[in-house]
Amino acid sequence: MKLREAVVIALSSTVLAGMPVAQAKDAAPAGKAVLMPAGDIKWTDVKEFPGVKMAVLHGDPAKGAHHSMLRLPAGFNAPVHHHTADHYVTVVSGTVVFTIDGKDTKLPAGSWFAFTGKKAHITKCEAGADCVLSNDARAKWDVIAHDAKAPPAKK
Repeated sequence: MKLREAVVIALSSTVLAGMPVAQAKDAAPAGKAVLMPAGDIKWTDVKEFPGVKMAVLHGDPAKGAHHSMLRLPAGFNAPVHHHTADHYVTVVSGTVVFTIDGKDTKLPAGSWFAFTGKKAHITKCEAGADCVLSNDARAKWDVIAHDAKAPPAKK
């Protein structure tokens, strides 16, 4: 055997030895899947905001980090407020309008937003269709209203 062939065989053996071994057909796969058809999602009223509904998908909003969906009725308007929890949200349907630092921004379905550090804002859902939001909150959920006479807290 030539030296070159011996080196190729040695290198190939080393590479193959480092590759993962396939699992046997009857071995249990790792991980977990949670599937929730739309019809199985349970919506509950948010008592502080008539017409607003929440569906908890994972975790407990009263205790800590969670995933939830919020349904804001068409025409909804929440005055200046903030949330303690940093949260990351996708607009599933409708058009949400945020007023932040005096500027309005419209976010239609498919848009994404985040509020961190207790950022003050006004939230509206445009008339014509309810707004459904998919929320990834990193802590307990709350809505802290700002005094209408005082300037909003900036952070």
